[in-house]
Amino acid sequence: MATATKDPAADPELDLFDPQVQQCPYHAYRRLRDEAPAYRLPGTDIWVVTRYEDVRRVLTDVESFPSSAGNTPYRTNVRDLERAKKVAARFAEKGWVPAPTLAGRDDPNHRQMRAMFNEAFKPSRIKALDPLVERLAYELIDGFLADGRCEWVSQFCVPLPLYIIGEQMGAPREDIWKIKRWTDAFFQRISMMLPEELEMEMVDREIEGQHYFQAIFERLRKEPDDSLISVLVNTVIEEWGRPLNDNELHAEMMADTFVGGSETTTNALAAGMKLLIENRDVWAKLRSDPDRYLKTFVEEVVRLESPVQSLMRFCAKDTEIGGITIPAGALVNVRYAAANRDERMFANPDTIDLEREKAGAHLGFGSGTHHCLGAPLARRELWWGFKAVIDRFEDMEFDEGNDFAYHPHFLLRSLKQLKIRFTPRRA
Repeated sequence: MATATKDPAADPELDLFDPQVQQCPYHAYRRLRDEAPAYRLPGTDIWVVTRYEDVRRVLTDVESFPSSAGNTPYRTNVRDLERAKKVAARFAEKGWVPAPTLAGRDDPNHRQMRAMFNEAFKPSRIKALDPLVERLAYELIDGFLADGRCEWVSQFCVPLPLYIIGEQMGAPREDIWKIKRWTDAFFQRISMMLPEELEMEMVDREIEGQHYFQAIFERLRKEPDDSLISVLVNTVIEEWGRPLNDNELHAEMMADTFVGGSETTTNALAAGMKLLIENRDVWAKLRSDPDRYLKTFVEEVVRLESPVQSLMRFCAKDTEIGGITIPAGALVNVRYAAANRDERMFANPDTIDLEREKAGAHLGFGSGTHHCLGAPLARRELWWGFKAVIDRFEDMEFDEGNDFAYHPHFLLRSLKQLKIRFTPRRA
């Protein structure tokens, strides 16, 4: 099998763990697509895959690239292994060791577990939430409309999806910001960017959340209700002969419900506002005919800024990608964000095109058996979020005090804050 003809490793712009590179990684992604479509990050066993067709292949070839280490020859390095042992020990001592999440399972186990989630996120449930999403989007903006300015992330982008998933899960509104603190700890812990001391601090904070949710699990086992959390607690997975146990439930509370169900949509709402202010022609066109253009705008935001920049797979056997051999046992970083700007797939990939055909062909929600099950709800939240902006704002601009900084994170893209000024739309 062939090997890479160029070695871009000496280029500091290709260190995807560098917080400065993460502020705007798209030049690095282009270099990797062109020169090393399967690229081993120096000093690691992580191979980054960046071209659209290659990313899609990894996502759909579950035999070569499974979601769990399983029987692959994967071996983590000693440093990571020792830290992982400390993390697991802390969870075991003070709380519950999170089991593999839905995203970290392979069939048939994944399919059996996902069937329960498919029921919980079935179209009729999403449709029933639509009036709530619409009402909340307008209420949030109306709450600060008279001010003429806001911190867009904390005042709109965070509460919209967070309140919705809280409603689904049956969480009391007054508890939602406590839950946000715990899910922020999970967000930071999985960033792959924390020093050990800070990672353990985030573990302790997650454990606080575990004890909060444990009381809810135990209550719902005795007194089920119609909330999504009750479905997860009480539904018997037929092939398993049991419902999810506590360790599995605690993993799902963080990864696939509160973080998966809110954090990524928050980041897309923030990215979309930034893009609208930076692209005045897009704002004007979107306002001129939202019925025609809003759906495509939502897809373009997810494609361009990819709130989930990447996730991991394992390599079960030596496999050639882009003429480069990824060895068995490697950890494969599936870089959705790079694939979504691949000029081999998308014309003018770095720009918003409200006329783009097949705008939903991006990989922002994944592909294959692990396609994001919350994608329909996320799309509705984004649609109503930006529809409320169109209906309430005449115009908007960046306010003073923005540094446009992103949280350091190897997997997700999250704008810290976005201060804007706006003119309320005339009645």
